[in-house]
Amino acid sequence: MYCKRFIDKYLWEWASRDTHKPLLLRGARQVGKSTAVQELSKKFETFVEINFEKQPKYKALFKDDLDVKRIVPQIAAMYGTSIKPGKTLLFFDEIQECPQAIMALRFFKEEMPDLHIIAAGSLLEFALKELPTFGVGRIHSMFMYPMTFDEFLEANGQQLLLEARNQSSIDNPLPAPLHDKLVELFRTYMLVGGMPEAVKTWVEYHDYVRCQEVQDDIVVTYEDDFPKYKKNADPVLLRQTLRSAAVQATKKFVYSKVGSDYKTAEVKKAVELLILAGILHPVTHTDANGLPLGSEEDKSYQKMLLLDTGLLLRVLNMSLGDVSELTEQILTASAADLANKGPMAELLVGLEMLHHMSPNIRHDLFYWVRHEKNSQAEIDYISNYLQTVVPIEVKADKQGGMKSLWLFMREKKLHFAIRCSMENFGKFDYVDKEDCSEVRHIRICPLYAIAQMEQMTQGIGK
Repeated sequence: MYCKRFIDKYLWEWASRDTHKPLLLRGARQVGKSTAVQELSKKFETFVEINFEKQPKYKALFKDDLDVKRIVPQIAAMYGTSIKPGKTLLFFDEIQECPQAIMALRFFKEEMPDLHIIAAGSLLEFALKELPTFGVGRIHSMFMYPMTFDEFLEANGQQLLLEARNQSSIDNPLPAPLHDKLVELFRTYMLVGGMPEAVKTWVEYHDYVRCQEVQDDIVVTYEDDFPKYKKNADPVLLRQTLRSAAVQATKKFVYSKVGSDYKTAEVKKAVELLILAGILHPVTHTDANGLPLGSEEDKSYQKMLLLDTGLLLRVLNMSLGDVSELTEQILTASAADLANKGPMAELLVGLEMLHHMSPNIRHDLFYWVRHEKNSQAEIDYISNYLQTVVPIEVKADKQGGMKSLWLFMREKKLHFAIRCSMENFGKFDYVDKEDCSEVRHIRICPLYAIAQMEQMTQGIGK
């Protein structure tokens, strides 16, 4: 069973172009890169897949020189299949095991421009960092992540429900039964997460325990990779940093909480390596006085998002010993309370925002926090839809608990914001008590509809 992926259309667009660069598919281990390429291969007459980890003999072809007009016929001879430009998809998997093959990619654009070639790898980012150059301007990158909630719905045969949600809007909310059904499915998604193997296990068995076993195996695989990150990386420190990031999820990451045995510089390096591996995604403070948001970022204030909520729960279980109470709350809490159960809702909003952005470039996530001493003001996410600064708050309550948002909008002279919650689609206006002439327009985006957030911003600059 193949689960449709968000990246599929982008891969097909790349394959359909008259001119195309060699493609580098990047992302954390086990997010589905190889499977997506194998699905794309069905649109070609022939498919040649070289896995440099399983088939190290192919490394020898890149040893003497990087003449691709020599290398390709030799691959065809060893593989026993003709490689025809325009007809064949050539896939180099686990390419980090053969750095010379990475270096060779740039020459395919110049010497065999009609050949479709894709490369991917589990620890590819580390290999790229060690290379002086790997073809800037001659290679196209795409970034892949775990499955979104929309992909989860499709995998579970909920296409009609997804269509009904997509036809809804702030002026046309979902009927209550459909809203309730999406809330229940979102609870499940919080626990199962988006790692493809965990999703397939849920689709087949509908058994949370089986899914947890899959997730535990993935976490162990990640930790087993730690010694490969870098010769001077401490696997024990990386493991502690990962588990501390899970405990501190959606809060300002405090390096000293990782362990008193390590210096701040050592922990920072461990965090950088986990980010490079795609396991952590940073959310960086920005002053948000204008665009681009990154021009006013302050990396001394960062939150860390683990790449998947299902994995987060398993890492928390390893760190805290038992998260059954949190799991029970996710399954049984009322919809109004669900967004307040631990870091899950805020984490999911950030991940869903990231996963629905174009995979053709690497994206950053931002938030805002007031620096003044003893200040509690914080905005969960800051985005830039339609070239406008847009604050995004993750809340359960209808109007209470939004003092930070009103303060931020007043200071930045903004009139539009989004609240993500387990409410249905909707909107409301707020008259600023500090200045009754100012009206704030809030649009409500259900947690199960982050994919529609951008279209909810239509007209905000008018």
